[in-house]
Amino acid sequence: MSTTASAAEHLDFKVVIPARYQSKRMPGKALRAINGQPMIAHTYRNASNSGASEVVVATDDDRIADCVKGFGGDCCMTSGRHPSGTDRVGEVAELKDWGAETIVINLQGDEPFIEGAALTGLAAELGRHGDAAIATLASPHEYDENYANPDRVKVVRDEDGYALYFSRAAVPSGGNTWLCHHGVYACRRGYLQRFAALAQPYIEKREGLEQLRAMAAGDRIYVHLIDAPAGFGVDREADLKAAS
Repeated sequence: MSTTASAAEHLDFKVVIPARYQSKRMPGKALRAINGQPMIAHTYRNASNSGASEVVVATDDDRIADCVKGFGGDCCMTSGRHPSGTDRVGEVAELKDWGAETIVINLQGDEPFIEGAALTGLAAELGRHGDAAIATLASPHEYDENYANPDRVKVVRDEDGYALYFSRAAVPSGGNTWLCHHGVYACRRGYLQRFAALAQPYIEKREGLEQLRAMAAGDRIYVHLIDAPAGFGVDREADLKAAS
């Protein structure tokens, strides 16, 4: 067993999967089938393999809630007015009354291939980096067609592994590789309250990236590297076809 996995064994962490129906690019995305099962079922199964003490889908749509209940998952109905998935996760944490130091992982519903071990490691990394408000995942790749794809979010790290910026544009990461960000965030429950109280800055709205709200407020994000394909999440019909 890896040192990272061992360090996470004693952590009490939760996984919340925000899943809304009205996706701009692919309505009903969470319910679309991958290998005969709804996408949300794949995401939930992987989260359940992480060792989290609770896994909850957060949605504002009865169709998604019924699907989750149908495969035996836990679901929490949330407001339809949240500007981001992290805001939705914050509502779940409040409803569940989790402790302020509890680590909560926000696993986007359209990341059906993030393995449980990656979530376990992410919780451990947040525990190791006490000065980080958030920990997230990225993977290194050689420069290819994905580098120019705005659906593949790029991240630039400093020498200590903390994020300098995230962008949909083709920003350089340094060296011979670029870093593809994956839509998974770990933070402490108390930080979710701070995040929800922050105003959305221009760069968050311009890029459509909620993590930039934290960066604009001066909060540090640690970026943990994993081995994963750049086209890991499902953003468009082509991604869904490739995943099936």
